Amino acid sequence: MSATPLDPDVRDLLMKPNPAVMATLRKDGSPVTVPTWYRLVDGDRIHLNLDADRVRLQHIRRDPRVALSVIASEDWYTHVSIQGRVVEIADDPDLSGIDALSTHYTGGPYPVRHRARVDAWVEIEHVHVWGRLRDS
Repeated sequence: MSATPLDPDVRDLLMKPNPAVMATLRKDGSPVTVPTWYRLVDGDRIHLNLDADRVRLQHIRRDPRVALSVIASEDWYTHVSIQGRVVEIADDPDLSGIDALSTHYTGGPYPVRHRARVDAWVEIEHVHVWGRLRDS
């Protein structure tokens, strides 16, 4: 369970396949961001899936702190910023994790089938809302 319970309006926004950007920390402590797919699962956990050869996977294995900015696709002024920690990382040998995310965003399985993938789950520690959700 997350350290910060989610308001129903925030939960509704996070349940949708909205644009998102994930921040991780490099070895020197500087942040780096990359667009990413996400899903809200297991109550208040965020599910991510990464290519096993990506540098950001090294970042979260070394320092599990992450930030995720989710922007309402119908109103880019409305967004949710999440700070949390990756609390679990697991191989995705059958690609079911990336397929779940791809289906959430595109309606079908992930087309790239030859690259190793890894699932990661983020426990939410802090939530900041902006825009139409701010008063929720």
